Amino acid sequence: MQFIKKPLNRFKENFTLHEISGSLGDLGTLLPIMMSLAISGQINLTSTLWFTGIWNIFSGFMFQVPVCVQPMKAIAAVVLTKNMPIQENMAAGLSVATFITFLGITRTIHLVGIFTPPAIVKGLQLGTAVQLIIKAHNLIPKLQWKISAANWSDNNTWVLLSFIFVVACYRTKIPSALILFFIGLIFALILMFVEGRDVPHPTVGSGHYPDTVIVPSPEQFKNGFLNAGLGQLPLTTLNSVIALCALIDELFPKHHAKTSHVAMSVGIMNLIGCWFGAMPVCHGSGGLAGQYRFGARSEVSVILLGSTKLLLGILFGGSLVGLLQVFPTSILAVMLFISGIELGCAARSVNDLTNDEHRKRENFTIMLLTAGSLVAYSNDGIGFCAGLVSAALLSMQRLGLRDWFKYTLDGFKSVPRVWRDQSLVSPALPVTALDNTQGEEERINIVKYCNKPPLYNSQLKSAGTSSTTTSTENPIKK
Repeated sequence: MQFIKKPLNRFKENFTLHEISGSLGDLGTLLPIMMSLAISGQINLTSTLWFTGIWNIFSGFMFQVPVCVQPMKAIAAVVLTKNMPIQENMAAGLSVATFITFLGITRTIHLVGIFTPPAIVKGLQLGTAVQLIIKAHNLIPKLQWKISAANWSDNNTWVLLSFIFVVACYRTKIPSALILFFIGLIFALILMFVEGRDVPHPTVGSGHYPDTVIVPSPEQFKNGFLNAGLGQLPLTTLNSVIALCALIDELFPKHHAKTSHVAMSVGIMNLIGCWFGAMPVCHGSGGLAGQYRFGARSEVSVILLGSTKLLLGILFGGSLVGLLQVFPTSILAVMLFISGIELGCAARSVNDLTNDEHRKRENFTIMLLTAGSLVAYSNDGIGFCAGLVSAALLSMQRLGLRDWFKYTLDGFKSVPRVWRDQSLVSPALPVTALDNTQGEEERINIVKYCNKPPLYNSQLKSAGTSSTTTSTENPIKK
């Protein structure tokens, strides 16, 4: 009974208002994407609430830190932009999950992190962010500035007010996404029950359970993987696994998470849930940083969030879609827009690992070429391939053909050593020879530096001059 008593005691000890607040830290990304996919019928809402709730609870007990369960944003952006059917959405999630599970079981997940240029990953994030922003823009062309009885809850005035509110709260701990969601929910309830809009009403009945099985065809698997899944692979590998493990070690030194375990967790979540139409999900360093920023310090926050999702799934399930259909488009568009901005902000660190001006310009160019190709063709796979080709050609010009082949060959020769050494290191291409002791320690410090949650002016002032210098110093300059 000890294995039951110990988690229960931890739950009682850590059950605080801060943990409740921390559980809301990642809702700004989850809510708009989940709502958009549910309204367009590209996920099964009942299955999504059930399985994301279950995975929140399991992840909390497994890792004992507030590991989030968030949408695979690259997949979601492509699916929403190209209006892909639910079968192709699930096929994308299943294909990515299969690759990630294989990489986790064979412990080769680390190699992907090492050999994928960070500028390409940042380009994929930037391109995906632009797609989300475009999707948000496409929601509002029919909205009007003139307010009437017919559009009192959905007009450009609410777009403007929602935007001002979110930006005003951006550097505070106010859960602006949750507040906006509740405002929109109140409007939707009034439209449904007071004005009598002709949409399905939420029902409790005898409960709601995942009863839909999605079996994509081979053609749908191909389209789903090539159009949406391929671009998600490096994001999931680096952000959901490599960067997450580095951040856990930084914020929670007593709870180390192996990259192979996190990879298999991501894979299992989707290899089970996607067959029932659940939204493709992953873990993520950004979600952990967001929950930590809002007060989460243990697994209690994600267990509370997961229990709430599961309860909503059992009581209301997919019948909530009718309520979401009358949810104000003005508020949803702003939430989706801010999600895109938040994702795009991740690209700002593209040059954090170098001080050389030529490398900075090269990285920035690769990032823009990757993002531009992704947006132009609405295809993450094309963006990823364009980024790889650009990185190879530009590095050839910088190094010269002879040195480029030498460094690339050294990289391939280092594969067995990197595979044996599963410690966290900074991804880089090509992998050059480093001192076996000092170099590894420096690269580990760089990873920790890059994944620290942001410090704002108020925090810096309270921390004092000495701690400020320590927190913001770039380890590369040491």
